[in-house]
Amino acid sequence: MLYWLTELSDGGDFFNLFRYITFRAGGAFLTALVFGFIFGLPLINVLRRKQGKGQPIRTDGPEGHFAKAGTPTMGGLLIVGALTTSTLLWARLDNPYVWMVLFVTLAFAAIGFADDYAKVSKQNTNGVSGRVRIVLGLLIAAIAGYWAAQYHPAELTNQLAVPIFKDVLINMGFLFVPFSIIVIVGAANAVNLTDGLDGLAIMPVMIAAGTFGIIAYFVGRVDFSLSLGLHYVPDSGEILVFCAGLIGGGLGFLWYNAPPAAVFMGDTGSLALGGALGAIAVATKHEIVLAIVGGLFVVEALSVIIQVLYFKRTGKRVFLMAPIHHHYEKKGWAEPQIVIRFWIISLILAMIGLATLKVR
Repeated sequence: MLYWLTELSDGGDFFNLFRYITFRAGGAFLTALVFGFIFGLPLINVLRRKQGKGQPIRTDGPEGHFAKAGTPTMGGLLIVGALTTSTLLWARLDNPYVWMVLFVTLAFAAIGFADDYAKVSKQNTNGVSGRVRIVLGLLIAAIAGYWAAQYHPAELTNQLAVPIFKDVLINMGFLFVPFSIIVIVGAANAVNLTDGLDGLAIMPVMIAAGTFGIIAYFVGRVDFSLSLGLHYVPDSGEILVFCAGLIGGGLGFLWYNAPPAAVFMGDTGSLALGGALGAIAVATKHEIVLAIVGGLFVVEALSVIIQVLYFKRTGKRVFLMAPIHHHYEKKGWAEPQIVIRFWIISLILAMIGLATLKVR
């Protein structure tokens, strides 16, 4: 919205700053951060009053989690609210990629909110039917994949870019939309599975968002794309503003989610943020890189899949408990120890993901 202040500029004054994506990204970050600090505590108080007993705790979970009973959930509303406000305020609203990513974020947040509401109102861990969640997620992701394909340049439409190999493109044809569905829905559910300890999911999400903000900025500029041998995606640089807002909103939330958490993100936040990362990867043509940068989420999801399949086949478990962060809890690791080590792993994976931009 504030981009339109450039119309008041004569090219050399303060209003000219609004032409620069980096300036507006900084504004989005600060706006989302301040939003989180201002509305965080009031929102938590409202959630605590409305939810009463808070988020139900799994009876088969680690024993240490029973001490968290009564903690309110749906804290993702704070992140999504900060992110949406900052994006609408600072991003160019004529940019199709901004609207595509924002659509996915809000749509998955709505699914998560419905699931959280069902759990809290029934006071059990059974929320919205898994089948309903999947069907809605597939529909949202299909729309997003088709949306992105319509705005990608002709030479990249329905193509899969392979990292490191700068000239390699795989023509997916009509399979591009189904592939986009896998990326977006997979990312949403992987982040959802990771959100099991105080502060565990939000920091890796912010790290991934920062990484993809840089990627979006690079592939959205002709000069950087040519210099690095990247595939140029016009207008995708505006996604940096969205990513900056996500990081600011995430930090505002982490202020209250740091151990011991005053509020949980809930599916409202985890599904929305995971879906957002998947949508950004599709928009910037870096779907494979998401699997590297978000490697922690991939491992968390794989641990559940492996556990379920192996148990059905043998009646035995590979991990003491899945997702894998619970496995380490069962082994006696302290919660902050798990969280910080997983943050470190996420940062390392982000560096590897960024390295793919240069190694060509």
